[in-house]
Amino acid sequence: MIKMAEKFRNEDAILDIHDRPSFGQWMGLSIQHLFTMFGATVLVPILVGLNPSIALFSSGVGTLVYIGITNGKIPAYLGSSFAFIAVMQMLMKTSGYPAVAQGTISAGLVYLIVSIIIGKVGSGWLDRILPAVVVGPVVMVIGLSMATTAASNAMLNSGTYDIKYVWVAIFTLAITIFFNMYLKGFISLIPILLGIVCGYIMAVLCGIVDFSTVERANWFTLPAFNVAFINYQPKIYWSAIIGMAPIAFVTMTEHMGHIMVLNKLTKRNFFKDPGLNRTLFGDGVSSIIAGFVGGPPTTSYGENIGVLAMTKVHSIWVIGGAAFFAIIFSFVGKISALIQSIPGPVIGGISFLLFGVIASSGLRILIDNQIDYDKKRNLMITASILVLGIGGMYLKVGDLQLTSIALATVVGIALNLILPKEAKSEK
Repeated sequence: MIKMAEKFRNEDAILDIHDRPSFGQWMGLSIQHLFTMFGATVLVPILVGLNPSIALFSSGVGTLVYIGITNGKIPAYLGSSFAFIAVMQMLMKTSGYPAVAQGTISAGLVYLIVSIIIGKVGSGWLDRILPAVVVGPVVMVIGLSMATTAASNAMLNSGTYDIKYVWVAIFTLAITIFFNMYLKGFISLIPILLGIVCGYIMAVLCGIVDFSTVERANWFTLPAFNVAFINYQPKIYWSAIIGMAPIAFVTMTEHMGHIMVLNKLTKRNFFKDPGLNRTLFGDGVSSIIAGFVGGPPTTSYGENIGVLAMTKVHSIWVIGGAAFFAIIFSFVGKISALIQSIPGPVIGGISFLLFGVIASSGLRILIDNQIDYDKKRNLMITASILVLGIGGMYLKVGDLQLTSIALATVVGIALNLILPKEAKSEK
């Protein structure tokens, strides 16, 4: 049962976590969130060879379950995780989806086990291993590490530079900035949605939108549920479990990074209330559900956190509405196909702002906490995190790959624990 009562209200937010928008506002704001996460959420199954409508369905259901488990306190949307793509691609070529399903479920179970342990021993240790000098740069990396993806979407047409793509991306970026700066009233709360719509219209005028899939799509269609333990003979795929379960420890670091950003945006401490154990448990249950219905593992989404930061609308009702529409749209073939037809340069133009806002939130953490960079310790930690994370450095051992964000986080935590408070030259 969701507990909605709370004394604190963030006065900087236009709609705080438990503020309920009007019906008209709810529709526009929720669809804005849906459009923001749609491209990335369906891209993962497309790359792996899964059904995109299932990913949309599982992300919606997973988000609603997450909201329930966290007592309606965290405005986070869960979408398809990119961290598992390489292993899933390999498994689809060898063992097929049953193996992917077991790997997805095993990753979710790892989350559950870790959450139970944290529930027993507490999470006070987080304040020591994740101070502002580590958190700020990690948050910056979360935003900046995705900059190349945004740039590629904005200028590459099937791997080839396309000037029309560039102009559409620049137009989308410019019109969204204009909407953010000059609109008033309710319409000022949906600048990203308006930017996507205007960018899409420009893309149509430039002839880079393919409507063929929309024309072929049916109005109503059931998502192609791929239930591993019903559609296939029972079998344990140890290679999938061993290959995917450890990656859960990697995505946990990204999960905590997103929670850090949300803490800053909402002026709360979600590590304490509802607790890191609940946030991890909710994320794990979401992935388990995805595995059972035929979708990829899920994770919290930086794109949607960017929307929260830009609009200052943090309402859980808006996030829940986006999840509701995701489920509905997974059954409406025409709408799903239309959203899938949004071209890369439109997503890229929006992403320039979204990812940049996330990175700026990390910079603000450093400023607000008055991190002193005359101290070599702080400089060494920040420099290492930024270059490792933004540079794309990763650690690969067999099938297990530590992503650049995760590696930067681990190195930052290690340096924070190992380095003395002052260098010898400073004493």
